[in-house]
Amino acid sequence: MTYLLLFYEFFKTGLFAVGGGLATLPFIYDMSARYPQWISIDDISNMIAISESTPGPMGVNMATYTGFTVGGVLGSITATVGLVLPSLIVIIIIAGFLQKFQENKLVKHAFYGLRPAVAGLIAAAAFQVLKVAVLTIDRFSETHNIMNLFDPKGLIICAATLVLLYIKPLKKIHPIVYILCGAAVGVIIY
Repeated sequence: MTYLLLFYEFFKTGLFAVGGGLATLPFIYDMSARYPQWISIDDISNMIAISESTPGPMGVNMATYTGFTVGGVLGSITATVGLVLPSLIVIIIIAGFLQKFQENKLVKHAFYGLRPAVAGLIAAAAFQVLKVAVLTIDRFSETHNIMNLFDPKGLIICAATLVLLYIKPLKKIHPIVYILCGAAVGVIIY
C-alpha cells in the first residue's frame, strides 16, 4: 500500500509540476506536510542542496531520495517512475499531435499560457527555500521580536552570494567552484 501511495503522490507531482525541478518543490513541501514520516522540511533543504550539486534533474533526485527513505530501493524506483511517467505519456501523446497542430494558434496560446503557471510554481519554490534558509519563523512566533525573524548566518550567506554574483571577474569561474565553496561554508558555519 505504501508503494502505491508513493507512486500516486509522485505521479501527481509529475503530472502538475510543469517547468522542471524547481516546480516540483511546492508539491514536495505539500507532501512533507501530509506525510511527515516520509520527509521533513530539513530533508527538503538538504535535498535541494544535494540535487543542485549532483547530476540529473532535481525532481528525479528528490523522488529517488524520498522513495528510498520510505521504501528502500523498490521505493526509490516506484517514486521515480511515478514522477517521470506523466511526462513520458504526455510527450508520446503530444509528439503524435504536435506535427499536425504545430502552427495552430490555440496550441501556441496554450503553451504561452503555461508560462505564468510555471513562473508561479518556481516563485513558490523560491519562497519555500528562502523561508528555510533565511527566516526563523518558529523563533519569531515564540518571541514576536522582529530581530528573531531572520537567521543571521543565512542572511549573511545570502547577501554575500548575491554580491559575489554581480562581480564581473567572478562570473567566469566554473559553477563547480561555487558549489564546493558553498558546501565548505555550510559545513564550517553549521
